[in-house]
Amino acid sequence: MNDPSPPRPHRIRKTLAILVFVALIGGGIWWARQGTDSAANKNAPHGETVPVSLATITKGDIDIIDPALGAVTPLASVTVRAQISGILQEISFQEGQIVHQGDFLAQIDPRPYQITLKQARGALQKDQALLKDAQANLARYQKLAAQNSISTQQVDTQASLVQQYQGAVETDQGQIDAANLNISYCHIVAPITGRVGLRQVDAGNYVQTSDANGIVTLTQLDPISVVFTLPEDRLPAVMKRLAAGASLQVDAYDRAGTVKLAEGKLTAVDNAINASTGTVKLRAQFDNADQALFPNQFVNIQIKVDTAQGVALAPQAAILRGAVGTFVYLAKADNTVEMRPVKLGVSQGDKIEITQGLAEGDKVVTDGTDKLRDGAKYKLPEATSGDEGLDKKQSQNTNP
Repeated sequence: MNDPSPPRPHRIRKTLAILVFVALIGGGIWWARQGTDSAANKNAPHGETVPVSLATITKGDIDIIDPALGAVTPLASVTVRAQISGILQEISFQEGQIVHQGDFLAQIDPRPYQITLKQARGALQKDQALLKDAQANLARYQKLAAQNSISTQQVDTQASLVQQYQGAVETDQGQIDAANLNISYCHIVAPITGRVGLRQVDAGNYVQTSDANGIVTLTQLDPISVVFTLPEDRLPAVMKRLAAGASLQVDAYDRAGTVKLAEGKLTAVDNAINASTGTVKLRAQFDNADQALFPNQFVNIQIKVDTAQGVALAPQAAILRGAVGTFVYLAKADNTVEMRPVKLGVSQGDKIEITQGLAEGDKVVTDGTDKLRDGAKYKLPEATSGDEGLDKKQSQNTNP
């Protein structure tokens, strides 16, 4: 009987390689299962108890506020221009100064117009004398005509002459009024109350009515307005409140939206919606005595449209978002949590309205949510030693 030939070396190596490969796969599967079991044990609903902070759902009122972007716009901005031509003799204002309506700003040389006034007054005196003489002659002619001493044609001619002189007197009076008006234009005063800007011309220059830049720009700062826009779908709520006679509060905040600059009221709504943007312009007016608002400044606007009363309120920190939408972790009496889907309403500050899913008195998790899962156990943080000592001291003080 012949013995079988021994296996070749390359077959032995191939067999060993297969065994090693199978061992590696088995070890990898075992390691993965161990890791999965460990993670499952770590995040298991009934595993580690998670320390959390809780808050109670309360019932109260919350303002319905619409945010917007706006630009500070003065209620009046006037470029002070010369109404007559002449040499600018004097400028009495300081750049950036607050002036009041009627305050003296600048003076134009009035002498050419004063001379014109004298000429007009002289012409008036001359024509008044001629008129007086013509009226006296007309009276005499009328008496003579009644006696048939002169013809009626002479009377009619004299009456026409009287009318000519009356017209000349009125023309002269008009020239006097025009000269007086031009002299008053030489004395330039503030048309409104506000802040003057940088002057556009210096004293000694010849100014004209056609100067585009004028002398200075005067801008009203107190009160002042902000023009902002709202989406057209928010307009019905605003118009409903205005129709009911409500005065809507509008607050202006800085660019970051953190510092409240001023508090005002809605005063006007534009008469058309912008078809390209789907927005409507509104204007709010602010008392700006402290000048916190400055023309052309961009601000964040919050308009209080209405107030939702007696609604369920939760802290913003309790609201979570995931695949199921918005939800909270509801703390149950057995020290476990339930993942509860909720529907949200309006928000204000750190509070948000809960329209569905929670009721007054429910407790929700506000801190420690990242370590929770549905059904997980929770505990409240233990009081510090200092707090315990304080509680003990208070207890001793209350007991005799």
